[in-house]
Amino acid sequence: MSSHVQEDELAMSSDELLQAQLELYHHSFVYVKSMALGAATDLRIADAIHLRGGAATLSDLAAHTGIHPTKFSHLRRLMRVLTTSGIFSADVKARGDTVYKLTRVSRLLVGAGGESSRRRDLSPMVGVFVNPVAIAALFSIREWFTDENSAASSSLFEMAHGCTRWEMIAKDAGEGRVFNAGMAADSCLSMEILLKECSSVFGSLGSSLVDVGGAHGTAAAVVAKAFPHVKCTVLDLPRVVAGAPAHANLTFVPGDMFEYIPPADTVLLKWVLHDWPDEDCIKILRQCKKAIPTRDAGGKVIIMDMVVGSQGLQQETVSNEAEVLFDVFIMHIDGIQREEHEWRKIFFEAGFSDYKITPVTGIRSIIEVYP
Repeated sequence: MSSHVQEDELAMSSDELLQAQLELYHHSFVYVKSMALGAATDLRIADAIHLRGGAATLSDLAAHTGIHPTKFSHLRRLMRVLTTSGIFSADVKARGDTVYKLTRVSRLLVGAGGESSRRRDLSPMVGVFVNPVAIAALFSIREWFTDENSAASSSLFEMAHGCTRWEMIAKDAGEGRVFNAGMAADSCLSMEILLKECSSVFGSLGSSLVDVGGAHGTAAAVVAKAFPHVKCTVLDLPRVVAGAPAHANLTFVPGDMFEYIPPADTVLLKWVLHDWPDEDCIKILRQCKKAIPTRDAGGKVIIMDMVVGSQGLQQETVSNEAEVLFDVFIMHIDGIQREEHEWRKIFFEAGFSDYKITPVTGIRSIIEVYP
């Protein structure tokens, strides 16, 4: 009886079956958009359009990117994917030529031109997300869930590559450059906006701030420029700090955030905690608590990270989908994008007494955590 009920529930009309087939195939092909975006970024197609006054033909793109003449028709196919997905726009002229233009998305892929363009260029971040080593790890999801041998590996990345992501970055200079360039690009774009839009968070900074895991100090430099009275320090691993350029307004300290964080009124954690499971986050936060004064004396931790679902019912489909996709992406290094109750748990276990979340447009929030 139950099997007949199940079959009835699964019954669909011909139109429904074909529509379901279409949707299934569409979901299966979504990764092609990422591959096309990665290719466009590597070819600097956005720069080609920008340098031609914001409009370029296929011949213009071919000339700028230096593609082989035999691949000209394939470039048109690539651009068709990129325009259909909204990365670029296409304007078909009367004589049949197609002129490609930038959209608000592809404007973030422009690195040519003035300083303003370079500060907004997120091309390096695409290189972090659309990365062969990360994608290879995600191909092991089924085995990671089901294979008994995977229990010895704490992450998908280790199962696929035999080492952690951080170990690969440490031994592969190229991977390290890709990662650091991506983090710097994100900081260049986001920090100035966040300091302006979240003045209540940053306006109450004390006299000192330490940026934990701050790499070459891009985020801390923006804070130092906006608040000259704040002494800014960057803590990162010795090999990372050793490669940091000299900066008159920053002090670089080599060290391990699991073992020690320099004393400061404010500790900044930008896109750090989502890389680590709960037990490691608690260890990091306990070191943060040791580093800052009491709340009455102005001590706090500022976390820039995602709070899944923080926009509530007003959250757009794109934002919601980006959050959950990012969560599975970060799973490849055993990271996690947390909902508020998950953040609350690690804050209180680390010994903090209160927190405040300020949602920001996009996929990140600012969390102030108080001792």
